[in-house]
This record gives sequence, C-alpha cells and structure tokens, in this order.
Amino acid sequence: MKLQQAVLPQGWAITKLGEVIKLEYGKPLSKDERFSEGQYPVYGANGEKGRTNKYYHNKKTIIVGRKGSAGEINLSEEKFWPLDVTYFVTFDEKKYDLIFLFHLLSSVELPKLAKGVKPGINRNEVYDINAIFPPLPEQKRIVAILDKAFTAIAKAKTNAEQNLKNAKELFDSYLQGVFENKGEGWQEKSIQDIAKVINGYAFASKDFNATNSIKSIKITNVGVKEFVEYKNNYLPEKYITTLQDYQVREGNIVIALTRTIISAGLKVAIVPKSYDGALINQRVAALVPNVKLVNQRYLYNFLITDGVAKYVLANVNTLMQPNLSINDLRKLLVPCPSLKEQKTIIKKLDALSAETKKLEAIYQQKIEDLEELKKSILQKAFNGELT
Repeated sequence: MKLQQAVLPQGWAITKLGEVIKLEYGKPLSKDERFSEGQYPVYGANGEKGRTNKYYHNKKTIIVGRKGSAGEINLSEEKFWPLDVTYFVTFDEKKYDLIFLFHLLSSVELPKLAKGVKPGINRNEVYDINAIFPPLPEQKRIVAILDKAFTAIAKAKTNAEQNLKNAKELFDSYLQGVFENKGEGWQEKSIQDIAKVINGYAFASKDFNATNSIKSIKITNVGVKEFVEYKNNYLPEKYITTLQDYQVREGNIVIALTRTIISAGLKVAIVPKSYDGALINQRVAALVPNVKLVNQRYLYNFLITDGVAKYVLANVNTLMQPNLSINDLRKLLVPCPSLKEQKTIIKKLDALSAETKKLEAIYQQKIEDLEELKKSILQKAFNGELT
C-alpha cells in the first residue's frame, strides 16, 4: 500500500503499527485444561481450539496467528485464553477502535509476512508497517460504512455460493436418476463381467525416483473425479516390459482402494493422455472396460454416483482407514443398457455437464469478484478515500 502524507484528509496521519498496537505473546495451556463445555474460549493460530474454565486476558481484542496459520486474524470474546502460537493485540482504546484495527490488519495481509519451514511471523516486522490512522470518530464512521458494505457483500457471496452448490447438485441429481430409473431391457452386471480389473503391483519405495522414465499411478494420483499429476512417481525402464499386465491407457478408470471414500466423495478418476502407458501401484485398481459390453465413459459416470458411494461405504474396512477390497470392487453391480443407449446417455450427460460447468464458472467468478471488491473497499478505507 502506497501512503502519501500530502493527500491525507485533515487529522489523518501515517503511523507505524508498532506505535499503535502491541502484539502480546499467548501462553501455553495443557490439553487436560481444555474442555468442550468450558466457560472461556481457547484460541490457536487459526481460531478457537476448545474451551477452558480460566482466562488469560479479559478484554475483547484481535488474535493474530504467530505460528502455524501465521498472520490469520480473529476477533476474540471478552475473556479468553490465547495459546503460545498466537499474539493478542493491546492498544489505547481512547484513540483507536477495535473493529477499525481488525479491518486494518486484514487489509495489510499479515500472512504474507510468514517465513520459515514452520511458517511464523515476527512481530517486529508487523510493527514496521506504515498505516494511515484517522481520528477516533472517523474510525467509527469508517467501521459503520464497512459493516454495511461487508454485510451486503456477504449476502451476495452466500447467494453465489448457494447457486454454485445448486448447479453442482443439478448434475449430480440428474446423474443419479439415470441409473435409478432403469429402462426396459437393462441388465445388472458385475464389474468383473464387463471390465478387466487390474490390482496394482507392490513396487518397492526405492523403485520410485524423479530421474526414472516410466510413470506410475499411486493412490495420491487418484482424486475425487480428478487425476492429480506428480513428478516423482517414476519407475525404472525395465518394468515396462516385465510388468505389462499392470499397464493402463488413456481413458481407463482408476480407483483408490485405500481411503477410497472421503468427505468430498469417491476417489475415482480417468487416466489422462499424459499418463498413457503408466503402471499401477499397489492399493490402486484400474478398470479396462470390455468395449463390446460397456462404454468407458458410461462406466465412469456410473462410478461417480451416490449409489456407488453408498455401496463403498457399506463394504469398506474401517478398522484402520476406509479400504475397499478388490473383490468387493469386482462384485459391484452396474446397470447396463445396450451400447447404443449408453452412448445416448453419455451425449445427454455431456451436454448437461457443459452447461453446469458454465454456470459453475459464472458463480465462481462472482465469488472471486466479491472478494476483490472487499479488498478494494478496504484499500480505499485505509487510504482516506472512503466516503
């Protein structure tokens, strides 16, 4: 932020943050002193971390992450306990408004100061930041304007997020309906009857090196409806001839058998062109459909439905982590119409997917624009330009 004394309104001044606020160190609190039903909140670097029955500070203020989520800020309750991974702000309440300071600290983007392997911020660097401060009455006027503007932005953002959610749910609902409302002549066939199921090979960890030439697919490559590319999953050239049975091609389907399902959904993806010919590692399964029985894209769309997610949840072994056995995958029943009808279904799904993605892009851009608007308003507020 460029600050120029000459353009400031009367009574405003450029002052270093260290002359206005003090960042006091939080204090350790053992976990056995924290309770879910305690009287007072315990704050860590990124918000509330439980409750306690005693407090360390007794004035509502600002919590600043010192280590961990360094630079993240939160408003505290009146009495609270700040952990040692935080700073808490003290200041002269006769000269400065708490909410004004909160917005000001938001505008200077403190996380950008974080440094180190375990990122942390040095309070002296915060103190050295120049900021513009108006008189207290003007601070309160600015806060009132910001509150009104941010309330409107929050409402617009909530609407955009709901519209984004609705757009995604529209496709998911239609997709689910396709496989629930089976047509005449549809047959249920197990995965193993319509596709070759490849169970990944147990490569040794020493086999993987970024300097090798053959790509592999690990469970980390398989996201929820997305393939994640990595540069360090390469295997020696020799395996491409000796382990051809574990090779996949562009368009094949891969499923993570470890942590198969997470909160975002089932970990299933399509092999991209860049991984054509890759070898499958252990705890990943690949499906190579019999093209005379099932369309590859049709099978993939079936696998991303809620119905399949429910099947997986009913069959995963959750003793250690949610693992799906290769046998349960093979037994999964797929509703199969004729290949002609499968292609018709895919055509309709593609059209709806394209429209859904357009809507998602519009709403996502609106959310991003609202965030930029918020930053712009903050910048104007702390340059003395907010009227």
